[in-house]
Amino acid sequence: MGAFRWLLLLLTTTALAGGLITPVAAAPVDALQIRVLSNRADLVSGGDALIAIGLPAGIDPSQVRVWLGNRDVTDAFAPRPDRRFAGLVTGLPLGRSVLRASGGGASDELVITNHPNGGPVFSGPHVQPWQCQSGARDAQCNQPPEYSFRYKSTNPAETDLKPYDPQNPPSDVAMTTTDQGVEVPFIVRQEVGYQDRDEYKILQLFRPGKKWEPWAPQRQWNHKVFVPHGGNCGTDHASGVAPLADYSGTLADVPGYTDSSITALGRGFAVMSTALNNLGHNCNLLTQAESLVMAKERLVEQYGAIRYTVGSGCSGGSIVQNMVANAYPGVYQGLITTCSYPDTMSTLAQFLDYHLLRRYFEDPSRWGQGVAWSPSQFGQVEGHVSHANAVVSDELFTKRLSDPAYPCRGVPDDVRYDPETNPGGERCYLLDYMINALGPRQREAWGPQEREIGRGFAGVPAGNEGVQYGLEALQRGDITPAQFVDLNAKVGTLTIDGEHVDGRYPGDMPALANAYRTGLINTTGNLSGVAIINHGGPDPGAAHDYGHAFWTKSRLEREQGHTRNLVMWFGETPLLGDPDWATEALLAMDRWLTAVEADDSASPLPDKIVANRPDDLQDRCSSLPGLEQVQVPGVGAVCERPEAQTRYDTPRGIAGGPVTNDVNACRLKPLRRMDYYPVTFTDAQWRRLTETFPNGVCDYSEPGVGYGPTHTWQTYQRPDGNVVYGGTSLGPRPAGTGTGLLSRSFLPLLDQTG
Repeated sequence: MGAFRWLLLLLTTTALAGGLITPVAAAPVDALQIRVLSNRADLVSGGDALIAIGLPAGIDPSQVRVWLGNRDVTDAFAPRPDRRFAGLVTGLPLGRSVLRASGGGASDELVITNHPNGGPVFSGPHVQPWQCQSGARDAQCNQPPEYSFRYKSTNPAETDLKPYDPQNPPSDVAMTTTDQGVEVPFIVRQEVGYQDRDEYKILQLFRPGKKWEPWAPQRQWNHKVFVPHGGNCGTDHASGVAPLADYSGTLADVPGYTDSSITALGRGFAVMSTALNNLGHNCNLLTQAESLVMAKERLVEQYGAIRYTVGSGCSGGSIVQNMVANAYPGVYQGLITTCSYPDTMSTLAQFLDYHLLRRYFEDPSRWGQGVAWSPSQFGQVEGHVSHANAVVSDELFTKRLSDPAYPCRGVPDDVRYDPETNPGGERCYLLDYMINALGPRQREAWGPQEREIGRGFAGVPAGNEGVQYGLEALQRGDITPAQFVDLNAKVGTLTIDGEHVDGRYPGDMPALANAYRTGLINTTGNLSGVAIINHGGPDPGAAHDYGHAFWTKSRLEREQGHTRNLVMWFGETPLLGDPDWATEALLAMDRWLTAVEADDSASPLPDKIVANRPDDLQDRCSSLPGLEQVQVPGVGAVCERPEAQTRYDTPRGIAGGPVTNDVNACRLKPLRRMDYYPVTFTDAQWRRLTETFPNGVCDYSEPGVGYGPTHTWQTYQRPDGNVVYGGTSLGPRPAGTGTGLLSRSFLPLLDQTG
């Protein structure tokens, strides 16, 4: 194509764009430049990459030649309607290869590292064994993507999407108008494929029979991405299903309720989901981040450039968002969290404490002579109004996740760990599931099974040495010195096999340091560049205190000195606050990020996030007008009382721990009798305390053992595929790559490495 025809095409396609936003538009360049649009050049997967070549003035595109190693791939490139000279390069070999382009006396080259579609990309050696889906073509669970259509009915009672047959169109297809003003039938194409050994889904408003290319998408797409997540915490060893519904599907098919993902689709968003981001299926930060990066690469390659990405999810869905946004900045730009927790590992410490306390509290035969506990005192020690929260947490989560012999999905019985008959078997244990991040236990800590098989199990990133359970309850007079002493002497700890033993455990190094380093304990130091809306409601005893959201808020306050990038909503509906808030938060987040995106000032991105928060987007209590002013006799204003919002404490908090709740193992100080004044102990009681705490008690004025910042954009594998426990930095983003993943305003997030 000659220069005149190239100019004519530019003018024509610009006119046809009709004023719609073209994200990350091609900018003038002074030299020929190769750009990978669909990912970082060192994280490409699946054998293909969307490439643009910036051409300086005077170079005719017809003169440009492009080579991948020794293979001429020029035919993949052409001037495109989005004003780029671009193409999808396929057939990338595994590993490193060099892409070269030249023309008009100018040239450039770029190293591209391609990883298998089945992974891993940066998460390190895969969890084994793994059971693929029934249609898998190989052991990496690869399978060609499948496409189907859905539509929204004009019947208001039918709020979910229904199957659509292009050959026999139904008569009740609704219309929708996107946030860019494009009116189209509410017909959605769903792509279902497999990456990283598990399922992904991409849904878009789609005109059947019409063409869609990444440089010329159908006009109804607004170039924004919405990602729903699933809840719970699980360690499956088998392919699963990518979730799409709000609140882990608890409101699916409820008459009159429209899921926020459907609202997003109607406004022009792409909705993307991966099974590995369902925490109840995959409680592993590394593969969560990896699958999101891979799925976004797929989306850009097939559908086009992205402006920004918004996540949404309850419980485990909040954990994924909070941890991935902190450890891999740039994957999300907006977080909508519900039933919120900041991470897995500080939550695990709380639940392990519940597990130990239950064993003591619920068996009166363990209590010392003359010691008697009431159920209300259980709650005083646990930081709760009742013991029910501890029971639910333990039964639903801790017992299963701390039992290495638990029968997890995808692990045959003859392969699964048994401490007696199969000590080298696969451990269905949360910590071993994340051994690439935590690292194995040191030899001096090995138990008999580890010594038998000659390797350590995953280290424990939590310890209770020095923890004085019930300290604040003692100081308040809610429990007696005799109860305090007896409890702490007998509460004990757990072995690496989840068995109870006497004494206390300090936690394992380097697992504790690695938990902070990797972001498994989320100190929130890298969340200043994301906007966050959290909403929740009172917890009826389901282990989802609204107080967990305040862990995140307290950590942000410590790290940033403010929380102006976080909005907190509390309402009456248990756990959720209000069922409609998921959609309201999506619309509010969209306004917020659109304003940030439009801010072309030189201010740093965190400042833009704060400055462009809409004036009407503020903290709130209740969705019922006037409830904020309701006064409860003897209590005060409902919205000013933490207990009215079920902002409960934890066993570590009652033991004197910080409000941030991110000290999984404490540094110690000497046990001193004077520190308990005016509480007094008998000499016998004091001797027992010194035996219980021979190395001292927690000094919460010091950071936790292993405390440190999260290191962002890490890889857990060497070029030869061997594991790097605890991770190592991927290094700076290769210049100019990944530019299709975010609009220009948010690109600094991808360079936030450390």
